[in-house]
Amino acid sequence: MAEEIKLNDQQIARRQKMDSLRTQGIDPFGHAFKRTHRSSDVKREFGEKTAEELDALTTEVKIAGRIMSKRRMGKLGFMHLKDRDGLIQVVVNKRIVGDDVYEIFKQSDLGDIVGITGRVIKTQSGELSIEAHTYEHLTKSLRPLPEKFHGLTDKEERYRRRYLDLIMNDESMKVAFMRPQILSAIRTFLGNRDFTEVETPVLTTLLTGASARPFITHHNAQNLDMYLRIALELNLKRLLVGGMENVYEIGRTFRNEGMDAQHNPEFTLMELYQAYSNLEGMMELTESMYKYIADTVCHKRTFKYLGHEISLDGDWKRISMCDAIKEKTGIDFTQHYSFEEARSLAKEHGIEVEAHFTVGHIINAFFEKYVEETLIEPTFLYGHPIEISPLTKANPDDPRFVQRFELFISGHECANAYTELNDPIDQLNRFKDQLKAKELGDDEANDIDMDFIEALEYGMPPAGGIGYGIDRMVMLFSESESIRDVILFPTMKERTGGTTESKAQKTKVAEAAPTVQKAEDIDFSNVKIEPIFKDMIDFDTFAKADYRAVKILACEAVEKSKKLLKFTLDDGERQNRVILSGIHEYYEPEELVGKTAIAIVNLPPRKMMGIDSEGMLISAVHEENGHEGLHLLMVDDHIPAGAKLY
Repeated sequence: MAEEIKLNDQQIARRQKMDSLRTQGIDPFGHAFKRTHRSSDVKREFGEKTAEELDALTTEVKIAGRIMSKRRMGKLGFMHLKDRDGLIQVVVNKRIVGDDVYEIFKQSDLGDIVGITGRVIKTQSGELSIEAHTYEHLTKSLRPLPEKFHGLTDKEERYRRRYLDLIMNDESMKVAFMRPQILSAIRTFLGNRDFTEVETPVLTTLLTGASARPFITHHNAQNLDMYLRIALELNLKRLLVGGMENVYEIGRTFRNEGMDAQHNPEFTLMELYQAYSNLEGMMELTESMYKYIADTVCHKRTFKYLGHEISLDGDWKRISMCDAIKEKTGIDFTQHYSFEEARSLAKEHGIEVEAHFTVGHIINAFFEKYVEETLIEPTFLYGHPIEISPLTKANPDDPRFVQRFELFISGHECANAYTELNDPIDQLNRFKDQLKAKELGDDEANDIDMDFIEALEYGMPPAGGIGYGIDRMVMLFSESESIRDVILFPTMKERTGGTTESKAQKTKVAEAAPTVQKAEDIDFSNVKIEPIFKDMIDFDTFAKADYRAVKILACEAVEKSKKLLKFTLDDGERQNRVILSGIHEYYEPEELVGKTAIAIVNLPPRKMMGIDSEGMLISAVHEENGHEGLHLLMVDDHIPAGAKLY
């Protein structure tokens, strides 16, 4: 049985008003109301007219909206109604609407939704308004809106309760409507270029088209494990084989990865493929499409994006990955370095070389460390190593690299394009290389799709292809700082303690439980631990290590790293200590925020992925059934930040 909801005084008063409406024969939750105008229509049609011109008109308008402000002066009342387009003032005159209706107006609350029929006037202060002739209650608001001057300012709550965010924050409403306008502009632009929009399956049995960890689900009827798609690519290429020539899809895509300002586990991806095109064609299409959206939706070409002023004007910069690395480091990777030579260079520059790395992976690691965040103005970066681009046609002049580009704006990737590989033999060999990488520990490597190989054997025309992150595109055009600002309902971590109902259930279970509970039976029989050190250290040496309790204020995945999490910590003296820890395999960032951990805080800063790590979080490590187990050491939250361990 659900817990009885505990109401505050305002909620009780609003429910009493709801009951009062019912006793008057008025449905508190209303009926249809046929509008003739929205607030923007009234302003556009009547805004330029003088008070005298409006008085001469007999036009009656019908509007509806939510009461956002309200005040009374004797027998005259004023309120602002908000609809999807904005605010409009309504004047309620007791002499015109009558005593009974005026009393309903007096009893209304902020947040109620009403319908007004009346004529357009200008008040003595010159504000365009609707003089109410009839007043219809439509919906009773049983909860008060957030305080009007501060609105809903907590970002987490804005994202969780988007309905309140849209009511209180005009900028959020603007972005919500801009997003579909951008999508409409994309469809118009591509339609004018003879592209056809298609739909392909979300559920798949193979991991192909991108390097990412998947979400796994189960199809009961077939007793078959399936993946939510991580890319759109191969099915769209099958359509090129079939002769559709110019195709694109805009659809939800899913990657089982961390959440931060640039990433959401489910996101909107657009991929398009154009027969008989190539990399140059994709560059021209991309630059033209971005400028078209800027002109038709935003009516400007300069945007503030992630701390930079970005201009879309002019010809966009083009540079190869190797040239960009050479500009920053002096290292010329167009030279034929052996793996040992490349690994040595990586070590000299503090770059971690993982087990599955090749020379191509090392080149990409150099780019990510030294170049990526410096690409501020729109830049086409091309010439990627073949090892990180398994579906791309090789450069005929240097087959170590492929015909691929990424579009970077403000240091972040916004699009990824290729001259598509259509050689089935080469494609199969690339798939096999991906399997080898998976065996060496690359959990984002692709599977082999033999049906796709068969499709290529029938012949796919030469083609250009590109993928766009629609959410990041909307971030640019709406000048938003976080991907969560442009997704109406982003993925969120669970609230601490869960929902009200789950708390109640837990309370009842706790009350019904016996006072003495049996400890969980844990099987440690297959656990192996590292041998305890035989070498002793003196007490003074041990005492120099400063172990402190730290509060985890924020935690996010380090971009381009599969292992590292970045922690922002309160160490008792400051609230911005940053420590990186390679525990992403064991924890998602959101589940650690708010926890109390233990860290050594007097280690010298160590640069990891270009970020200074100021200490070390303590974890407990063991081996079980041949696999490493790890638990971040977390302690009682009653322990304050900065408490020293002895």
